[in-house]
Amino acid sequence: MDFNGSDTIPGPRAEDQLPHTAQSAVKIVIVGGFGVGKTTMVGSVSEIKPLTTEETMTQAGIGVDDNYGSASKTATTVAMDFGRIKITDELVLYLFGTPGQERFWFLWNGLFEGALGAVVLVDTRRLEVSFDVMGRLEERGVPFVVAVNSFPDAPRYPLSDLRSALDLSEMIPIVECDVRRRASSRDVLMTLMRFLHSLAMTGSLT
Repeated sequence: MDFNGSDTIPGPRAEDQLPHTAQSAVKIVIVGGFGVGKTTMVGSVSEIKPLTTEETMTQAGIGVDDNYGSASKTATTVAMDFGRIKITDELVLYLFGTPGQERFWFLWNGLFEGALGAVVLVDTRRLEVSFDVMGRLEERGVPFVVAVNSFPDAPRYPLSDLRSALDLSEMIPIVECDVRRRASSRDVLMTLMRFLHSLAMTGSLT
């Protein structure tokens, strides 16, 4: 490429440009165990082409990564997923999906930096993997909501029972969702934004 001006580096696509009316941007992290649907959620709801860092799963992961309930999964996030959605003309959410395997959790510290809130995706077949995830958010003081992803073969329980099983306080919202559907993923994000607004109104959001 000639850097003397004869050729120019192409700018972002029109659909990827930040709306000119945007005045505020909020960083949100999408977290959860391996294979709970984080990449799918970011991809389904993002208004721009999402950035993914998926790599093909190999034999080396056998015995290291717990893929129970995800036997058909052939790729996994190794760094992060990134997407963007406009909530209003003035407010934009930047979405960061975290890697699910425990061996990549060291990356979470950087992804959590500056995050206003989080969505914890839960698979009812593997509730136990959610405890460490929520514990890390609580340690860092990141408010979160819990979204139960509806897998076709996963057992269904009343949300009140899941709240008890996850030892969630009554103040933390818990909702059902299907992350394959854009409207459902958007509703989860709106639940988080309403929760963050309520915390701000009570002075609980720092």
